[in-house]
Amino acid sequence: MLDPATRSRLLDVIEEDIVPLTRAGVARGNKLFGAAILRRDDLSVVVAETNNEIENPLWHGEIHAIKRFHELPAAGRPDPSECLFLATHEPCSLCLSGIAWAGFEEFAYLFSHQDSADAFAIPHDIRILKAVYAVPDPDRTEPAPGRDLYNRDNAFFTSHPIAGPADLTDRIARIAGTYDELSATYQASKGGAGIPHA
Repeated sequence: MLDPATRSRLLDVIEEDIVPLTRAGVARGNKLFGAAILRRDDLSVVVAETNNEIENPLWHGEIHAIKRFHELPAAGRPDPSECLFLATHEPCSLCLSGIAWAGFEEFAYLFSHQDSADAFAIPHDIRILKAVYAVPDPDRTEPAPGRDLYNRDNAFFTSHPIAGPADLTDRIARIAGTYDELSATYQASKGGAGIPHA
């Protein structure tokens, strides 16, 4: 579980490091997903990135962060096992796999898959997880309501939601307001940048 100080620090990184990059990315036509990789020992930022799908449809925020991480000189780059991965939004199937393949053993996220669908009008994460990966119940064509779409604690990684503690509610609401504005900008121009599943 994430302790209160860690949760607060992750919100700092979202507001101070990821949001400015995302604001610029959304202005160019990208989605509003971002990520950062932090050293686990002191929670300093190693790299922060945002979605760059207008360059390559695979450059989701998390995958773009992993790409930038591996472009750093090896001598100064921490091992992924020594890092905490931060995603603004719960990672999609591509990004979950990328986090696992890259060796990051722990990640945290602010907004859930359901938030992406409901609040930000981007339902593709849930649709792809259900259509391609989720194992249905024997008598159903889709997973039962409330059933997780992936194993949040598995042999590759453990995931943690940042939201939860009441003392962070106002701060998270403020950040959600920022993302609502970014979402409105993206929704007003989506499709114009040639991103699949816009």
